[in-house]
Amino acid sequence: MKNQYQIIIVGGGNAGLSVASKLLMKDKNLEIAVIDPATKHYYQPAWTLVGSGVFNIKNTERNQKDVIPKGVQWIQKGVSEFHPSENSVTLSDGSKIGYQYLVVAAGIQLNWGEVKGLKENLGKNGVCSNYSFDHANYTFECIKNLKSGKAIFHNPHTPVKCGGAPHKIMYMAGDYFRKNGTLNNINIEYWSGAGKLFAVPKYEKTLLKVVDRIHAKLNFMVKLTEIDGENKIAKFVGFGENNKDQEFTVPFDMIHVTPPQSAPDFIKNSPLSNAAGWVDVDKHTLQHSKFENIFSLGDSSGLPTSKTGAAIRKQAPVLVENLYSLIQNEKMTSTYNGYTSCPLVTGYGKLVLAEFDYDGNPQETFPMDQSKERWSMYILKRYVLPWLYWSKILTGKA
Repeated sequence: MKNQYQIIIVGGGNAGLSVASKLLMKDKNLEIAVIDPATKHYYQPAWTLVGSGVFNIKNTERNQKDVIPKGVQWIQKGVSEFHPSENSVTLSDGSKIGYQYLVVAAGIQLNWGEVKGLKENLGKNGVCSNYSFDHANYTFECIKNLKSGKAIFHNPHTPVKCGGAPHKIMYMAGDYFRKNGTLNNINIEYWSGAGKLFAVPKYEKTLLKVVDRIHAKLNFMVKLTEIDGENKIAKFVGFGENNKDQEFTVPFDMIHVTPPQSAPDFIKNSPLSNAAGWVDVDKHTLQHSKFENIFSLGDSSGLPTSKTGAAIRKQAPVLVENLYSLIQNEKMTSTYNGYTSCPLVTGYGKLVLAEFDYDGNPQETFPMDQSKERWSMYILKRYVLPWLYWSKILTGKA
């Protein structure tokens, strides 16, 4: 490890490695270091399918060393502090390294400890989550073993990565119950910190029909505060005008929990963050609002769009073009329109492919109405997208 690099990328996930690969494709002489302490790399979009019993979780994991682009220096440490005024970062071991240009792609932080009792009960007592590699398989155990009772699916009061995941698993569970003749014996409830099921009306209309099909009850503007696993009770508190500060004690037989999420602490507590704790960047250029040699994309950025891998795929080329223009002392001309996508599995062999921009306008890829449930889109999710991720996206070719 040197003490100075031309370009430092903080984060070796989808966003960081996509940018690194695309930069080297543009100019193989660029000097790039990726900082990330992880030993493993995960394809997390498949974890809903793992929790539905149709995907092997082992196929979502690879060694980090095997996905780092050739020609990139991998610094296997964490970052503890940013010093943008002196163009340096402090690493977890206390050492400092400098940069000419910085890309922050550090992902999102899962705050399991924010819900009392969640960490202690995860993976037992009917408490499951597809947001954990170690526990996603337990989700399907809970679904297939439930013959009667109450199944709760939870969406937190914070932004999350893959905003559709908290209710996608509900649709899959409902379809499993229907196929196995137990749906009429199970009460499905959705408890969410959001004000509606889905932000874009075109797609929400279809999803509400799916909700009706599985007889699910929707509850909005609530925050999960505690899990009592032994007694199988979840505690929520309401907020907003209709149920402000109201407490709800809800029994369950299984509960799928999506942990509250935030930007990583070392970003929240840095000069790079906005008021909400995310990296403060221009939503079109992805350049930092105060420090012109800093860019950000992906889940840790303050971009006002859903935090998805599909969004990163559109953000990465914009960032690369603008960063390279800056290096070449040229005007930045590439812009990002907020495109994001959420492949919403609505049952076994059914998927709604939601694609939209900052304003919630559909930005659909295929010449068909993507708000309809389709088998072809399910096949895309199940087989094509995982291959695309490992073979093309991480390597900068897509």
